[in-house]
Amino acid sequence: MIQVKIERNKDGSIRSFTVKGHAFYADPGKDIVCAGVSAVTVGTVNAIEALTGVELVNRMEDGFLQASVPDLPMGIKPEQVQLLLESMAVMLRTIQESYGDYIAIRDARR
Repeated sequence: MIQVKIERNKDGSIRSFTVKGHAFYADPGKDIVCAGVSAVTVGTVNAIEALTGVELVNRMEDGFLQASVPDLPMGIKPEQVQLLLESMAVMLRTIQESYGDYIAIRDARR
């Protein structure tokens, strides 16, 4: 099962997320749940960099992605980064609605 952990600041903004594990929905290379989660999460990291210029602090390995929002430089609107991260959270919950036996999401507010 894929485990997703979203960590938030006191104000509700996303400060980091971790994705680990494999869905085992189908054979490797044919697993649409793993592919969907990977596309959403890696795509979000790439979109944040491409659209805002912010590089998330991240570590990626087979079956593992951890990313956190760095201190943002002057001129970068945190709302842009947060919109993309919240979009990722919505997409992951959408996957969970259809494939809940293969993905678990924990959204922790601090």
